[in-house]
Amino acid sequence: MKTKAILGAAILAAGVGSAAQAQFMTAAEVKPILEMTQANWLAVRVWDGQDLLYFTHLMTFRCGLEEVFYGINGESPDKVLPMEPCYEGTASPASMDPVTHPPYVAFPVGSVHSVNIMMMYDDGDIQEASFERAQIQIQ
Repeated sequence: MKTKAILGAAILAAGVGSAAQAQFMTAAEVKPILEMTQANWLAVRVWDGQDLLYFTHLMTFRCGLEEVFYGINGESPDKVLPMEPCYEGTASPASMDPVTHPPYVAFPVGSVHSVNIMMMYDDGDIQEASFERAQIQIQ
């Protein structure tokens, strides 16, 4: 319940009126939410003999992002994350098709030890973060 109140306050602070009206289309709308939910940006899990590095949370808010870059195991975040386009002008601009645009990148099993990420918002602001596998591992 507390999380809903915090997210609601962030939405209002972003100047989008109410949660029901929010489309999360700009940096002003998504930045406060992403800043508060940084622990959820990424996830890694072993699946079918691979490490799958999930970017689902970031892809949900991609309409306010210009680009996302990542690097594995101490590498600079210089790999561009391919993201589905934002469907502006539709009822669900952030809808996703996981078949045509999977929300993950696959790596050899056990090979992802850490991830560096850099996001560029559509207003030009940049935000960076680093995660150790233990922080983002899911079952």
